[in-house]
Amino acid sequence: MPAPGKLGRQSRFVVLGAGVSGLSVALALLLRGHAVTLLERGEAGGESSWAGGGILSPLLPWHYPEAVNALALRSMQAYPDWVGQIEARSGKAAEYWRCGMRIHGGAPEAALAWCRTHGLTAEDQGERGLLLPEIAQIRNPRLVTAMREAVLALGGVLQSGCTVLAAHADDRRIEGVETSLGPFQADHFVLATGAWAGQPIEGLAPAPNIRPVRGQMLLFRLAAGALDHILYRDGLYVIPRRDGHVLVGSTLEDAGFDKSTDAATAGRLQAEASALLPALVGMQPIRHWAGLRPGSPDNIPVIGAHPDFDNVFVNAGHYRYGVTMAPASAELLVDLIEGRAPALDPAPYRWEAAAARHWKDTP
Repeated sequence: MPAPGKLGRQSRFVVLGAGVSGLSVALALLLRGHAVTLLERGEAGGESSWAGGGILSPLLPWHYPEAVNALALRSMQAYPDWVGQIEARSGKAAEYWRCGMRIHGGAPEAALAWCRTHGLTAEDQGERGLLLPEIAQIRNPRLVTAMREAVLALGGVLQSGCTVLAAHADDRRIEGVETSLGPFQADHFVLATGAWAGQPIEGLAPAPNIRPVRGQMLLFRLAAGALDHILYRDGLYVIPRRDGHVLVGSTLEDAGFDKSTDAATAGRLQAEASALLPALVGMQPIRHWAGLRPGSPDNIPVIGAHPDFDNVFVNAGHYRYGVTMAPASAELLVDLIEGRAPALDPAPYRWEAAAARHWKDTP
């Protein structure tokens, strides 16, 4: 790992991937005076960063390892200022909304104890469920638009439709990458390719144990104010937007890179959501889509140095919570790159730790 002061005043970075994970690292690097070029195989933020619901919390945080919650809680605390700065630099609204989340079912005593320990407000409302009034959401398609514009406003360069084909190494350093748009050189490289981070690039080993996990979503349009907080039960969530749109999701499907949808799943999602929000009974969804999450065992991402090269770093494998974890993940990685003491223990996120974790039979 680079020692403090090893980086030049303005080092050149190439970030592979321009979803939330890549954009957040690019923003952090630009704000610290570095030069950044992002290479994106499709459109910036067009994969899981666009497709998800934007809940800024693990769905049931008391069911996750502390390594997940450490990143999530630090990000949740940072989000209002972080997104405010992005909006100010971009001139775009990301629609951060502290709307709260109501959880039906589960074990309220254990959940309440966890919330007390971790400083998260929770109210046991009996048959109405457990209310977490501080949980926020972001309108993630608008967030990625704002992030992209903020990166450009800070002098970052974004190359869309740019597929990385190979990495060219000299001993323990990558000197450049060959892409569908030609070669790109840099002092340092960051792998942030989402669900594709587990796929090899010629000359560059893939991040360990990352695979795509498909999630299908529905979108409905109701009157503004029809629902004012997130609803959750048994893996299904219903997310309101301020303008009356309502998202319903999501599935966990081990389907490779297949983003197809099916009517049976749409019917099941709507039936389960209608039991929570009767206004959805008989409604026709206005959109049905699927996204590919960057799945990882235990939902713990890989954040840190690549073991084969001294100038390659990774920020990938955030599974269901890439948007949630974005501020703290970028902060951690850039602190490690610059040789600063990080606010969080980096050990659970190192490449070696990720390689030692194993998938269960299902996502």
